[in-house]
Amino acid sequence: MSDNDRTPEELPAEPEDKPLSIAEEIATEVDADDMEVRERYDLLKQNDTKIAELQKLSMAELIELARSEKVAEIAGDKKHDLIFKILKERVKLNGLMFGEGTLEILPDGFGFLRSPDYHYLACPDDIYVSPSQIRRFGLRNGMSVAGQIRPPKESERYFALLRIEAINGDDPARLSSNVFFDDLTPLHPDRRIQLETTPEELSTRIVDLIVPIGFGQRGLIVSPPRAGKTILMQKMAKAVLANYPEAFVFMLLIDERPEEVTDMERQVQGPGCEVISSTFDENASRHVQVADMVIEKAKRLVEYGKDVVIFLDSITRLARAWNS
Repeated sequence: MSDNDRTPEELPAEPEDKPLSIAEEIATEVDADDMEVRERYDLLKQNDTKIAELQKLSMAELIELARSEKVAEIAGDKKHDLIFKILKERVKLNGLMFGEGTLEILPDGFGFLRSPDYHYLACPDDIYVSPSQIRRFGLRNGMSVAGQIRPPKESERYFALLRIEAINGDDPARLSSNVFFDDLTPLHPDRRIQLETTPEELSTRIVDLIVPIGFGQRGLIVSPPRAGKTILMQKMAKAVLANYPEAFVFMLLIDERPEEVTDMERQVQGPGCEVISSTFDENASRHVQVADMVIEKAKRLVEYGKDVVIFLDSITRLARAWNS
């Protein structure tokens, strides 16, 4: 069942006659609490109470963690459900929790914070963002949002965002001064991307010599099948991460085999890198959705002054998904 199919009772409630959501009203009350609560919350943000840290753990590590924290009835649970139960158990002990993710706004006006670790797939541990929060802060698709969250109530199915503390790693107040991506002026590339790394790596050095590229440039790798296009893109991505640590790299894999995705995730790693995929067993609408999320997130990063490089494998399969 998709998020669009959820009934109103399953989503965190929001009053229609007030400008603030219930989540924001609770957050206002938390602001009035004593400093002890705030200090405890700041401490939680620094340890493993973040949802993102749990999502990076393997299934075996999650099972061991759930047993150590005495989470009941974990047999047969999927990874998302297990994380959901661990989070609810921790909220019972601490009362506060910190969450983050990439915002996807649905046609109904509300949104969810998706995890890049799950390739922006809808999961039980997604964080609900109310329409009033989206309107109040001017949130858009692809923004990385972080803040305080609360567990779902009896009639709800999702964690809900209480307080927005950061947007794209910056103060939410800065959002009003950013220029929209569509209003930016497109220019020819004027900064070259150096791909040479080590003397042993010749392929990226040859690219530098024969077909140099720059920030803001679009390019295609055209060759017969099994000629090594994916490996070359992998080496180019690693070179960008090594030579430009301040740049953000997306490796978008469409209609690829799962084992190729695993290999890419192991080879292309870094704090400023995301390997996002929609494998061949997914339908065409999923290919389009994940591609839209990547391009929207890239636009939001550019609006914040970041350099973004997107590697897409392959544009042929993405075009086929759009046509179908």
